[in-house]
Amino acid sequence: MRTIFAEYNPQCNSIDVYTSAGYMLRIDCWEAEKDLKTTPGSDCVLNELAINEPLEYTRLYLDENLQM
Repeated sequence: MRTIFAEYNPQCNSIDVYTSAGYMLRIDCWEAEKDLKTTPGSDCVLNELAINEPLEYTRLYLDENLQM
């Protein structure tokens, strides 16, 4: 599955990933981050990553490396 692009959806607080096969994957940021151990600073970094680098956020989430 080849990714075309990803974007942050502020209405749903999610990352929407669109593929060349016509599929859309939606990652709920709240669900993805609810079990992480975070500080106020790391929360800001996660928010910045989701908004400005949604493909990187998606890659980290799918690889289960979001805590890092």
